[in-house]
Amino acid sequence: MSVVKAIGVLTSGGDAPGMNAAIRAVVRSGLYYGIKVMGIRKGYDGLIHGDIEEMTARSVGDIIQRGGTILQTARSPQFKTEEGLNKAMAMAKVFGIDALVVIGGDGSYKGARDISNLGMNVIGIPGTIDNDIGCTDYTIGYDTALNTVQDAIDKIRDTAYSHERCSVLEVMGRHAGYIAVNVSISGGAEAVILPEKPFDLDKDVLKPIIEGRNRGKKNYTVIVAEGVEGKAIEIAKEITEKTGIEARATILGHIQRGGSPTVQDRVMASMMGLKAVEVLKAGGRNRVISVRNGFVTDIDLNEALEMKKALPEELIGLSKILSL
Repeated sequence: MSVVKAIGVLTSGGDAPGMNAAIRAVVRSGLYYGIKVMGIRKGYDGLIHGDIEEMTARSVGDIIQRGGTILQTARSPQFKTEEGLNKAMAMAKVFGIDALVVIGGDGSYKGARDISNLGMNVIGIPGTIDNDIGCTDYTIGYDTALNTVQDAIDKIRDTAYSHERCSVLEVMGRHAGYIAVNVSISGGAEAVILPEKPFDLDKDVLKPIIEGRNRGKKNYTVIVAEGVEGKAIEIAKEITEKTGIEARATILGHIQRGGSPTVQDRVMASMMGLKAVEVLKAGGRNRVISVRNGFVTDIDLNEALEMKKALPEELIGLSKILSL
């Protein structure tokens, strides 16, 4: 078992509320166990170029409530090349880094796997608002994003009622409908359109809106996941043309990534950060921290990358039943 004396921590891919809580947990847990922690700015690009600084307990003070990531994040096409990976490994040796803790999504894990093949020990922590990482039930930032979207739905509904409109909201999630289906339930939407399910505009969207109007409803909400073809603007236009109900599209965009993280995101991120350090301290190599059935655990990196995740059918069914 090789002793880890210095950990490098970085955030990669899209930012997510709670990443700072994870950074804080890695730094303070490392210091607690006598391990030096190096902060790597701007993800893998910062590792290549040596944008690295030793972190102290004070470095991560007053950050747990902040969204985004104090270490920042950036794309690194160079890291995907053999030359870039070799530069990253060389720079890690310059700073005496024995292991990397990578906070991010599947793309970040693939980068971690690539550098692990050169001998670097890596630990992944799932951080993405999309909640689309196959090996874990929960990802950092997901709960905050849900609450941000719900707040927007509530505000938009107020003005939609005043004008008797249909609000078509496009939410993030890439090709995963976790945000969309959950806020459709919590927001009382008439319809939700998911990338995982083919949809019929007349049956799945127009029919419930018209039925609602006939029952005396004064406003309507349709949630569209961003991975769906024929996105919010086009769908709103068709609703107006076919029903005569004025429909307005709202694309929430990157507002969903910002904001102060919820209690759940702060606590889960802290637990994952601690677990990452404890796995390294125990001699673990190339692992991913995961939440499975309510427990924080760790699994093999390569196994994690092979795992798939399906949107629960019961959530889709619940949304449909309650929209009647």
